[in-house]
Amino acid sequence: MKQWLPFELHCHTFHSDGKQSLMELAEAAKALGLRGVALTDHNTMTGLSNRDEVVAATGVEVIVGLEWTTFFGHMLTLGLTEYVDWRNLSPFHIHRGIEGVHRQGGLVGVAHPFRVGSPMCTGCFWEFEVSDWNDIDYIEVWSGLFPSIRRNNSRALAMWTDLLNRGHRIAATSGRDWHVSDPVSEPISATYLGIRDTVISSSGLAMAALDALKRGAVAVSMGPLPQLSVSTEGCEKADIGDKVKLNPGQLTEITVGVDFSARTGYWELPDHALDMKLVSNKGQLDSIKLTRDLPKVCRALDLTDVQWLRAEMHGVFCNVSTMIGFTNAIYFS
Repeated sequence: MKQWLPFELHCHTFHSDGKQSLMELAEAAKALGLRGVALTDHNTMTGLSNRDEVVAATGVEVIVGLEWTTFFGHMLTLGLTEYVDWRNLSPFHIHRGIEGVHRQGGLVGVAHPFRVGSPMCTGCFWEFEVSDWNDIDYIEVWSGLFPSIRRNNSRALAMWTDLLNRGHRIAATSGRDWHVSDPVSEPISATYLGIRDTVISSSGLAMAALDALKRGAVAVSMGPLPQLSVSTEGCEKADIGDKVKLNPGQLTEITVGVDFSARTGYWELPDHALDMKLVSNKGQLDSIKLTRDLPKVCRALDLTDVQWLRAEMHGVFCNVSTMIGFTNAIYFS
């Protein structure tokens, strides 16, 4: 069995430049309907000293991490067992640091790659030379509050799409870059992770969350949860993040849906239909209208030459016509 749980994967405390303790962060996350957070303080892990106490007191999972904050870009590192030094990384040697994270079984993600850089935000713009994008586990394509209307996030989404078109399997996430637990008027987005119950029972929720992120079982939304799956004529089923074999010329059943119960009460939508766009390396393949009364639709499409497919959820949110959320890709061979 699999359950989709909402996380915030980019957070700071006063151990770097945040203005909150880990306990305050977890309590604020719980108040927003989030199941877990990743603590990614800048170049330090000292804020995790009372992690177990915070998890026990709040019920909010805390994923161990830190954010490499350099002059050439910011990289999120999750699932570490010990500190990985970043100070010997030149613009051409980012893979040296990535190897250190992967040796520990951790994951690396590019943070806010197109945010304005120095001098406004030192190193926030990504300038590291990536010689092999297969080494990158995920990209933070949505950053900040109300992320869908930010131009730098549109560039990040386009970069992720280009990498998918080039054959890379890279996950896409949202990151609030959370520094203060004060209430906000702008909407937040959550990164939903498709967590396998078997991994939770054997390794705990934090490891199950990292397992989902590594597999690309990820969806992102400011509102309800977008859903996507496919079934081939051979009855092989694939969910978000999976890879499935197709027979050219045969129809593939695609199921696209919206889970309106996800984080219910923490967002509002007008009583309008949501436009679910099926996007691939061949462009947009279809557009499906979904409502609370019709939350799921199946379509049979010829996916010949389609290498990947994702669903994008568009509608009116906070009085703006915008993308509200998206799934990660299903891959085809």
